[in-house]
Amino acid sequence: LQECILSGIMSVNGKKVLHMDRNSYYGGESASITPLEDLYKRFNLPGTPPESMGRGRDWNVDLIPKFLMANGQLVKMLLYTEVTRYLDFKVIEGSFVYKGGKIYKVPSTEAEALASSLMGLFEKRRFRKFLVYVANFDENDPKTFEGVDPKKTTMRDVYKKFDLGQDVIDFTGHALALYRTDDYLDQPCQETINRIKLYSESLARYGKSPYLYPLYGLGELPQGFARLSAIYGGTYMLNKPIEEIVIENGKVVGVKSEGEVARCKQLICDPSYVSDRVTKVGQVIRVICILSHPIKNTNDANSCQIIIPQNQVNRKSDIYVCMISSAHNVAAQGKYIAIASTTVETPDPEKEIKPALDLLEPIEQKFVSISDLFAPTDLGTDSQIFISRTYDATTHFETTCDDIKDIYKRMMGSEFDFEEMKRKKNDIYGEEEQQ
Repeated sequence: LQECILSGIMSVNGKKVLHMDRNSYYGGESASITPLEDLYKRFNLPGTPPESMGRGRDWNVDLIPKFLMANGQLVKMLLYTEVTRYLDFKVIEGSFVYKGGKIYKVPSTEAEALASSLMGLFEKRRFRKFLVYVANFDENDPKTFEGVDPKKTTMRDVYKKFDLGQDVIDFTGHALALYRTDDYLDQPCQETINRIKLYSESLARYGKSPYLYPLYGLGELPQGFARLSAIYGGTYMLNKPIEEIVIENGKVVGVKSEGEVARCKQLICDPSYVSDRVTKVGQVIRVICILSHPIKNTNDANSCQIIIPQNQVNRKSDIYVCMISSAHNVAAQGKYIAIASTTVETPDPEKEIKPALDLLEPIEQKFVSISDLFAPTDLGTDSQIFISRTYDATTHFETTCDDIKDIYKRMMGSEFDFEEMKRKKNDIYGEEEQQ
């Protein structure tokens, strides 16, 4: 996805783009697999899917589960590039958080917060005061700080100021600010406050939850940006094996495929193409589960997210569950796909993810994958080879968008600017589009 979005953005920027992929489909790791038979093959499961799974081609199963924050960076990229015209979205019905072995809906309105059994009565009042503070907080207006220094005061101290208890801190940091660990507590509070604001603003757009999901699966996203690139003169080649990245004097000059060299000045790729230029930074386990029922205690939602904060299960990182269903055109009628994921911490990852799988029982079929996480070993400014990072365990695209903006900055030497992108698009295509 990062490469597809960047090829779209670079094409709009007037660059000549050639996009090659050794796979026969767009999106690499972030593809959706269809039909279901292909998923069985991919995970080397014997036999074919049972008849109870319905028609194979009714399935589009994401390999990497993610939702879009309604007000987040990826939605902005989609809106600014107008890739939205190729996609349809649905709002995810609810976000849940795990506490003491049970799941609770993350309150999405004041009424829900008051009725929620996540907190006691006095805790609710304090939490409400905290949310009002966050909503009014403006980093450019010190009057809104109330004695907090956004660049110095830690988030731990802000929670103390509002006298919030451990359970509330857990769900605020992990289900609202979407941190994967508790490291943020001792960092300046500005970033956390902005994350909670993003959550609240995303929620305000559609009401049920702050998340959106594209009909027909996440595989639609890379295809949308691939189409954008093609409109602006980009060339796509699927099924193109990469034999060698040609380097002269430490700098990339081309890519060799099937005996020919395509020359280039800059190269963007994922870690799988340049194993000597990346380093392993961890592992993620993901378990794709096919269910014939909605998840218990979610009010029969046909889509939801569940976050299991690390404190609740004595871990260092959170466990995530994303659930979607036939309502999103990704599964056969009456079927649900739940994907659990977390950062691996021990030699027995399947045991680590068990608390999530217990919430999903009975499970009809599961597909387990453990992926290495890679990050580039250098910025790419000398070699002009810019390498994206592997997808982390989070269930939203914010970290992916940070990576895209980071690569853009390293390539272009300037910050990624949404407005600039809009203007450039109008320069190239002006008014003809309207006719």
